[in-house]
Amino acid sequence: MTGATGPSRTSRSRSAGRGAQSEALAAVLAAVPFACAAFDRRSGALVAANPRFSADLGALPGHGQRDALLASLYGDLTGEARGEEVRAPHSGRWYALHWRDLDCGGQALSLLTAVDISERIETLDSHKSQQEKLLFTSRMMSVGEMAATLAHELNQPLAAIVNYLNGSLRLVGQAGGPVQVERALQAARTQAEHASAVIARVREFVRAREPRRDAQELPLIVDTVLELLRLEAERQQLRVELALPAALPPVYADRVMIEQVLLNLVKNAIEAMREVPAAQRGLRIEARVNLDDEIEVRVCDRGPGLSPAQSEQLFSPFYTTKSDGLGIGLAICRSIIEYHEGRLFFEARDGGGSVFGFTLPTPDRRI
Repeated sequence: MTGATGPSRTSRSRSAGRGAQSEALAAVLAAVPFACAAFDRRSGALVAANPRFSADLGALPGHGQRDALLASLYGDLTGEARGEEVRAPHSGRWYALHWRDLDCGGQALSLLTAVDISERIETLDSHKSQQEKLLFTSRMMSVGEMAATLAHELNQPLAAIVNYLNGSLRLVGQAGGPVQVERALQAARTQAEHASAVIARVREFVRAREPRRDAQELPLIVDTVLELLRLEAERQQLRVELALPAALPPVYADRVMIEQVLLNLVKNAIEAMREVPAAQRGLRIEARVNLDDEIEVRVCDRGPGLSPAQSEQLFSPFYTTKSDGLGIGLAICRSIIEYHEGRLFFEARDGGGSVFGFTLPTPDRRI
């Protein structure tokens, strides 16, 4: 009777065969010029890998297990993934992952190849940035041509209006007319002169391609805009709330242009609440220093809000939600804010309504 004191010859033969197969697989993987590894299809354990895999992905937690490796690459910590293109959290490199099933000597394997595509991603991002700059330049040229035409056409009528108002004021003064009429004419002249100043600045902006900026106090800009729209707000029975910190730093901006942006946003907010019951109408203008140390201005209304489809197209030229709108207001506002190194944005307001806002640099943080 023979005792069983060690592995049988058959077992030793199978073990040797598997070892030879693993060595052959490792040799094949070593010849692959990019990261490559084989995992057991059932257990998910790493069977073999080439040196490039160890160098590129070997530092990831759990790289010896398929599921743990995928969790490291696709998990919340990475923050970025484009389908089968992932960004390794430990190195910041981008990889294109490809999986193939492989049967090697009776062993069911999953073969992973991870091709480093970081340079391609950087090239694509750079190309996208260049395209956006070209689109911005094209948009600004169109806006500039339109602004030049409007400035030319409006300048003479505005000058005539101012002259007529000055003449009317002289006649009222000579005739000793009612004080209310004189005040109304003075207010109308102030508005016309302000419009003339806007036109003059637009013409300068189009000609110079660069706003004339300096330190400006935001509360003064807000006061000017609200005074221009005071009668409209009263007609709409609109409550206006201001939330401007007393110690708010000045903004580095062209005052007239930023007044036009804010005027446009406030007018849009007032119009959005035209069909809202008077008791629910409320306009809030707030400002703060955001996390990037920029001044963030927000115009909040209680209108019906916008659908996701509308919000995606808001800043596209000639897109409008108004039946009688041209769709150039927000596009021009966006161009002005971008010239000021800021951004124009929209978000839904909690409790209903919309928030339109923009950011501006402070004088000490201008680009």
